[in-house]
Amino acid sequence: MLSCPLPPERSGREAGERFAGALSGSASVKLVCMKTMLRLALLLAAFALPGLASLKAIAAEGPLDPAQPKGATPEEIIKHFAAKETEFKQARDQYTYRQSVIVETVDGDTITGKYQEDFDVLFDDQGKRLENVVYAPESTLEQGGISMSPEDLDDIRHRLPFVLTTEEIPEYNILYVGQQQEDELHCYVFDIAPKEIVGKKRYFQGRIWVDDKDFQIVKTSGKTVPDIRKKKGQENLFPKFTTWREQIDGKYWFPTFTKADDILHFSTQDTHIREIVKYEDYKRFGSNVKITFEGKEVPKADQGKKADQDKK
Repeated sequence: MLSCPLPPERSGREAGERFAGALSGSASVKLVCMKTMLRLALLLAAFALPGLASLKAIAAEGPLDPAQPKGATPEEIIKHFAAKETEFKQARDQYTYRQSVIVETVDGDTITGKYQEDFDVLFDDQGKRLENVVYAPESTLEQGGISMSPEDLDDIRHRLPFVLTTEEIPEYNILYVGQQQEDELHCYVFDIAPKEIVGKKRYFQGRIWVDDKDFQIVKTSGKTVPDIRKKKGQENLFPKFTTWREQIDGKYWFPTFTKADDILHFSTQDTHIREIVKYEDYKRFGSNVKITFEGKEVPKADQGKKADQDKK
C-alpha cells in the first residue's frame, strides 16, 4: 500500500501524498454488534501493546467447517449477497461519517514514521459529497523509508471498506470454502480473486465472511492488487488488511474498523508497517434519495441510529 521513495538519481519527483483517514466505532442495533465493538476495542489495545501474543486469540472466531451450505447452493448465496451489497453501496453513499487513518512504520517496538489524518465525509447545501479535513499533522513516514501514493489514498477510500456488488461479480473468481462462526454470527466463507487485471484498475484478493441471516458481508481479509513495480525500480506495495463491519441502521452492515500489520518487501529494504482505519458516527443525510431494503423503503426514523451511551 505504500511506496518506497527512490534516491534522487532514480526518481524525478518528490514522493509523499496526503490523504484522508479516520477513527471509528459506530454503535450497533444488535447485541452481537456490541460484542463486536468490545472485540475491536481489544484489538486496538492489542495493536498498541508491543509484545502481546497473537491477535487471533482475541477474535472470537470458530474453526472453518468445509461442509456445504444447506437450503441453498454457493451460487445462490453469491447472487443473494451481491444483491444486498448493491443495496448497501447505494445506502452508504447517503451517509455522513468521520474517517480516521493512522499509518506507522515500525522497527521492533519503535515507531520510526507516522501518517495521520482525520476527515469528515459530508454533503454541501447542494447535496454534493465532500471531505472536510479536521486533523492532519505533518507526516513523518519518510523517516521510516516510505511515503503515501495516489493508489494508497484511493485504496483507503474505496477498497479497504470492500463492497462486492452484482455488477462486479463477473470480474472475480469466487470459491466457497466453508462455514465459520464470527462472534455470534454464523457465516459462509468465500475466497475471491480477480479473473484478470484490466488496465490500471485495482481489485481485492482474499477472503470474505457472509452472515447467513442477512446475507451481507461482515468481514473481509486480504489485500488490494496488483502491487506496482515499474521500470527504474519504482515500487508501490500494499499490505494485507482485515476490515470488520457492524450493523448500524438495523438493515446494513457498515465498515467500522480496518487493521493492517504487515512487512512490505521492497527490492532495497523490508519495511514493517501498521495501520488502523476507523469509521464512526454514521448519520443518514437528509436528501430525497430513497434507501430500500429487500424491495421496501427504509423509514428515515430507522436510518442512521447511534446509541448515545457509546459517547458517554
